[in-house]
Amino acid sequence: MALFQPNNPVLNEKTFREAALKSTDNSMTVKGTANKTAFLLALVICAAVYSWGVLAREGNVMPFLLLGGIGGFVLAIIISFKKEWAPYLSPAYALAEGLFLGVISAMYSSLYDGIVLQAVGLTFGTAVAMLVLYRTGVLRATAKFRAIVYTATAGIAVFYLIALVLRLFSVDIPFLHEGSMIGIIFSLVVVAIAALNLILNFDMIEQGAAQGAPKYFEWYAAFGLLVVLVWLYLEILRLLSKLNRR
Repeated sequence: MALFQPNNPVLNEKTFREAALKSTDNSMTVKGTANKTAFLLALVICAAVYSWGVLAREGNVMPFLLLGGIGGFVLAIIISFKKEWAPYLSPAYALAEGLFLGVISAMYSSLYDGIVLQAVGLTFGTAVAMLVLYRTGVLRATAKFRAIVYTATAGIAVFYLIALVLRLFSVDIPFLHEGSMIGIIFSLVVVAIAALNLILNFDMIEQGAAQGAPKYFEWYAAFGLLVVLVWLYLEILRLLSKLNRR
């Protein structure tokens, strides 16, 4: 009987079921996952503060953009396929993302005063709100809910990929970056989809702990949450920048 569909590319039922077959008495717990998520977030913040400081002092942050952006992407792909490596690679991923986010955040901050603190606050506020909605049963990861969120997420990923390819040929999709009403509505939709992905992650973590996934899956689940939180933060940052332009 399929309790949920394998829709989340990082956390899904098949992933936990296969891991549970190899599990020992030292199994995954929700508390352990929460602790590791907090640790990874601390690494992101430390790396972001460092790269922001380098930008302020030296101005040459291209290595951080390359290391953080490309390095983080490569690490995410490796972790997705080699889940047992998550305890070792997840901290490296967090540091890479922190270096990247520090530079991006500093650039936005130079254009719009206070935007970074607003984005950080809204990101964590949204995450807490999603957790409350999940724990109270207002939002549940039903099969239909998963299908809708996964389809929307895949659609956004394809759209961004097309936009990236077009930009290589100096063709921009106007509403993707401009502060028009269409651009703001688009960003609101993307932020909402990113937030709803947290519900899927919360459910997968709970199910993984219930099914006795191995201890290293706490790192893998924490990595999955971090991926969504980074995406949510960047989308909120983009949305706030559009609102500031109006």
